[in-house]
Amino acid sequence: MRSTRLKVGGFALAIAVILSLTSPPSSHSQKRENVEARINALLARMTLAEKLGQLQQLDGEANGNFRPEHVEMVKKGLLGSTLNVRGAQRTNQLQRIAVTESRLKIPLIFGFDVIHGYRTIFPIPLGEAASWDPAAVERAASIAAAEARAAGVHWTFAPMVDIARDPRWGRIAEGSGEDPYLGSLMARARVRGFQGSDFSAKDKVVACAKHWVAYGAAEAGRDYNTTDVSERSLREVYFPPFKAAVDAGVGTFMSAFNDLNGVPSSANPFTLTDVLRGEWKFDGFVVSDYTSVEELIKHGVAADGAEAAREALSAGVDMEMVSRLYNKHASELIKERKLSQQTIDEAVRRILRIKFRLGLFDRPYVDEALERTAIFNSASVAAAREIAARSMVLLKNDHDVLPLDKNVRSIALIGPLADSRQDMLGSWTGDGKAEDAVTLLQGLKSKVPQTRINYAKGCDIGCDKPDGFEEALRAARESDVTVIAVGESAEMSGEAASRSSLDLPGRQLELVKAVQATGKPTIVVLMNGRPLTINWLAENTPAILETWFAGTQAGNAIADVLFGDVNPGGKLPATFPRSVGQIPLYYNHKNTGRPPDANNKYTSKYLDVAWTPLFPFGYGLSYTQFKITNLQLSAERIPLNGKLTVSVDVENTGKRVGDEVVQLYIRDTSASVTRPVKELKGFQRITLQPGEKKRVEFLLTAEQLGFWDRQMRFTVEPGEFQVMVGSSSEDVIEKSFEVGSNPY
Repeated sequence: MRSTRLKVGGFALAIAVILSLTSPPSSHSQKRENVEARINALLARMTLAEKLGQLQQLDGEANGNFRPEHVEMVKKGLLGSTLNVRGAQRTNQLQRIAVTESRLKIPLIFGFDVIHGYRTIFPIPLGEAASWDPAAVERAASIAAAEARAAGVHWTFAPMVDIARDPRWGRIAEGSGEDPYLGSLMARARVRGFQGSDFSAKDKVVACAKHWVAYGAAEAGRDYNTTDVSERSLREVYFPPFKAAVDAGVGTFMSAFNDLNGVPSSANPFTLTDVLRGEWKFDGFVVSDYTSVEELIKHGVAADGAEAAREALSAGVDMEMVSRLYNKHASELIKERKLSQQTIDEAVRRILRIKFRLGLFDRPYVDEALERTAIFNSASVAAAREIAARSMVLLKNDHDVLPLDKNVRSIALIGPLADSRQDMLGSWTGDGKAEDAVTLLQGLKSKVPQTRINYAKGCDIGCDKPDGFEEALRAARESDVTVIAVGESAEMSGEAASRSSLDLPGRQLELVKAVQATGKPTIVVLMNGRPLTINWLAENTPAILETWFAGTQAGNAIADVLFGDVNPGGKLPATFPRSVGQIPLYYNHKNTGRPPDANNKYTSKYLDVAWTPLFPFGYGLSYTQFKITNLQLSAERIPLNGKLTVSVDVENTGKRVGDEVVQLYIRDTSASVTRPVKELKGFQRITLQPGEKKRVEFLLTAEQLGFWDRQMRFTVEPGEFQVMVGSSSEDVIEKSFEVGSNPY
């Protein structure tokens, strides 16, 4: 064990405090002081009923209408927010009641699940993360924000930044995969895209980091299930993307459904108050997940609704979504001195603060004319096509089957997902419409109008009967090449969509085998919301393209990639296992005292399947080839608070322009607590022409080299570190350096 450590962050904090005391107040700080003064003035005038009204969010109808009771509640100041109410005319109508007919004229905040697009739908977030392109992800969120705000929506319940290491969990589709570093950069990008530098702007919305916290660690991958996670894992794996969201200025958080270490997340003062408000200084508000306050009763930490309200409010959940326990019980709880007036006031203060920052007090209405031009316009659709193509991952391409020749005479297009508009969109599709979606069949016809497309569905997505197999085989025999689109339906991933098997549903694999047996070149196009177990495909199918659920422009984007107008450059944000029995399987695991050794039975492995993944984290091929060489470090030894520059040469050795994602990993080889075998600490997606070589540099600092020690202090310890750079978590070159025992 090492005895010399550098405690990270103290010096920077001291400098920040000194600057805050010696610098004159900025216009930004003056503006915030003015907002706080206005909040105090409002609070002084509010009745308890009006305060509790600000803490209440109720849902509208699925079509965007508000409910009749909302009108009367708004007039009386008893409703602070709605979800699902949208459309410029509808929101203006309800907002007008709030600001002209209620006593205190406090505006409503309208929330909606804008997860990967409002009307223009982008790839599912897991797919966007596969782009390894934060700028593209930020752009998608920015377009979604502009469309949502034009429709009267102020607040999105996104980004979902849960780290997920179990692909059985359906909501892995909504996040950025298994890695905290990649997840943090994607969280920051989405917050910036939704909010910009000022979320009161007419094309921005306030974001909501969810689900706080460790929801992605649900036992057995079963949604809503229990989680048991050490504080070390919380701080090293599950907290970082949320902290990145806070650093990016996220305005709101959502508490999760799960029980965390015996305390439900919606009643957990450690996460909601100690960490979020105390350590991270978050000053926005927390909304419960849908009825999660009421669910404290079923969790068994509250005997009744009154106890549930007290537990959630006291822990730090400010706004109650859908259930109405705060309104029903808070007054009596205050009388009984089981809840303080100060707790209520602080929750109201946080909510009003975000309403002021949204500009709702000064500009409560949306421009109804903007809705007609800002939503689903040609620029947004073009961006959806581009970003969808950037998200696709080429898993296999034996004998350069891809890209297809545009002069091909005939193509057999087969599979239950080849012409399914709804499934192109994935889950949580906002106001996306199936009729807007471009299917793969449409995309191929548009791309190569002179080519004969022999389409045969083969079977439905459940594929329990082979009734359509013969038609599919006939199409394959009559064609030069076969493209078969298989995977999951959109409803098979997302919330309440956990799976115990990760195989292709039904008899889809049987369909692929039968089609491939015709002897025609076969390309499998996967559409899915999670990693799948596709061993036979990986071993036998010439080409596999992972397209996720690619959104409104899915079919055009897939065609762009299949025919080489776009060279795929995406990489996997989550490991593909060989078997469900390997789960959880993730690249940044610990080594154990007996690492896997094929020649030694008494090591950590399985009897019936390899311990290695089918496709590792960070993996993805291209239509060209890249060579990463000449790894150089700026020093062989640095002090505890030093910096290290890591550089490599990246060369396109093939014949096509293409993108490579250069990935930097490190390993602390000996520490006071066990460390992962490797950890992602940097990446760059670069484009190279054929024959072009580029020098790529990364900077390692104490932030990347530190970890949480036995006393749960973030520290850097002296010793040897390995640096690994490559094209995936497994294909790397490496060097070592030393961190000295003394800071500068």
